[in-house]
Amino acid sequence: MNSKKNYQNYRKILVVFTLLLGITLSAQQTTGDVTKQSDINPGTTTTAGAVRVVDNKGTIKYLQSQNGITMLSNTTDNVTTTTWQLGGVLTDSTFIDIDGKLFGLNGLELIDNTTENASVDATTESDAGTGTGYTILVRDEATGATKKLLATDLIQSGQEAFTATASQTTYALTGSPVLPVFSQVWVYRNGAKLIANLDYTIAASTVTLVPNTTVPNDWSVYAGDVIEVQYVK
Repeated sequence: MNSKKNYQNYRKILVVFTLLLGITLSAQQTTGDVTKQSDINPGTTTTAGAVRVVDNKGTIKYLQSQNGITMLSNTTDNVTTTTWQLGGVLTDSTFIDIDGKLFGLNGLELIDNTTENASVDATTESDAGTGTGYTILVRDEATGATKKLLATDLIQSGQEAFTATASQTTYALTGSPVLPVFSQVWVYRNGAKLIANLDYTIAASTVTLVPNTTVPNDWSVYAGDVIEVQYVK
């Protein structure tokens, strides 16, 4: 009787698992027979093993797992229970056919690109249907965790021009974008490119010009000069 009940429970688990995913899993082997694996022993964990069950007609059958599904078999109150769960090693190439359905991952940490490897407070994150724009999945090599990064933090670019006043040296960009490193920021004075980290410095969203008083490379900022800033991440 317990075997029959366990078999029915296994079927329910598989049905619920499929409904929760809402997707079709397809491994490379889709036809032919699969070799029966060794029986799983109670009290053990395995990524490949078979569980023997008996259906309501007395037919002996086997349920087994592989390709990224782990089984935990335990004995509680004299009833053997085997649990299937995600987490393991893929043994076959596997494809996910979403067939026009939505597929997403909620609860991923959002990386703050202004501070290396820092995460944004959970209250600023968003799940399906509550956010805007796009994020890109990234992997934290230190922990192996999959996280997300705002697309604008990775591919953001901009350009802004200022009309200088006499001796004006600081120029704050509209919207306060965080400027990247010098090699990705270009500053021009009346169309002539200035030398990075010599003729200008950058900090956060502000460009500061550093006029030179040494002949013959001396220069100053005059009223009406056009200062153009370009950057790309």
